[in-house]
Amino acid sequence: MKLFTVIAFVTFLSNTVFAQENLFKLRSEFLTPINSSESFQLQEGAAVGNKKSGFTAVLYSLLLPGMGELYADGFEQGQYSLIAEGGLWLTYLSFQQYGGWLQTDARNFAVAHAGALTDGKQDQFYVDLGNFNDTYDYNDKKLRDRDIQKVYDINGGYFWKWDSDQNRREYRAMRVSSEKVLNNSQFVIATIVVNRLISAINAARLTRQYNQRLNDNLGSWWLESSIINDGLKPDGLALRIVHRF
Repeated sequence: MKLFTVIAFVTFLSNTVFAQENLFKLRSEFLTPINSSESFQLQEGAAVGNKKSGFTAVLYSLLLPGMGELYADGFEQGQYSLIAEGGLWLTYLSFQQYGGWLQTDARNFAVAHAGALTDGKQDQFYVDLGNFNDTYDYNDKKLRDRDIQKVYDINGGYFWKWDSDQNRREYRAMRVSSEKVLNNSQFVIATIVVNRLISAINAARLTRQYNQRLNDNLGSWWLESSIINDGLKPDGLALRIVHRF
């Protein structure tokens, strides 16, 4: 029994000395400059490789909101930007389609009740079409204003004459309605841009938080100990230095 105790003590002492030697080696590694420690440079490079790129996250969100947050492991927040993006595009397409219908109906109405030719005309022509009963009234007004360059050529496909003033006013109301709907679609585009900017900012924030959590977990050193035994007989004490990469 005494012999076993002596052997156990010697084994414990030898393991302790071995652990102390490892600690001295570790201390010397800490004191070694970074640029002269190849192993530490490799570990540092591996750690940086696990980080997320803020630029990549912002780019993803600008291309498709929510993808930057997904890249930064924060899609539970980015999903709202993605849903908003889909809803905004549906709204834009709806406005464009409805405004196009109103515009087509208004121009067909002008063809039927004013004899206007609508192919290849500028937007200003449709405005003038609703403000004057016929081309002669319009040209007389421009000549009085000495705005000759805006006079329409009656023989060049710019003649119109409304069959009633009521129909002219009805056409103008239809045209104004179509312009309002189409203009609203442009506001939706502006909202889409803002949504993407918000998603990009949020993605950058989440990326920074992700990298911060990664930095908090990297480079940590601690000492672990355990008893070396074979069955019920202790053979010594093992000390381990653990470094989290």
